[in-house]
Amino acid sequence: MADNKNEQQNQVQIQLKPEVAEGQYSNLAMINHSSSEFVIDFAHMLPIAPPQIFSRVIMAPEHAKRLLFALQENIMRYEKEFGEIKLPAAPQAPEGDGRTAMPFGTGKA
Repeated sequence: MADNKNEQQNQVQIQLKPEVAEGQYSNLAMINHSSSEFVIDFAHMLPIAPPQIFSRVIMAPEHAKRLLFALQENIMRYEKEFGEIKLPAAPQAPEGDGRTAMPFGTGKA
């Protein structure tokens, strides 16, 4: 009985507002860091307009590393269920490097 009470006390109620639940599409993320924080800017880049940042997330290095691990775990689960996610080779990079991929190119001929 005491364990059940402790479990209930440790649960966090997370609210999700309807406008946030709709989500935002992002095909571009820019990441910067200092000694005390990581800054992730999410944007969408379309061929008809310059990229627009619509959200900035700032987190401590420890939380950034936890996010990395959570993404790795979820990508592994995804690939186990749906198959490998293939990345295009970045320009001037080894085949399949995939570090940088511009969804519509740079606009330079």
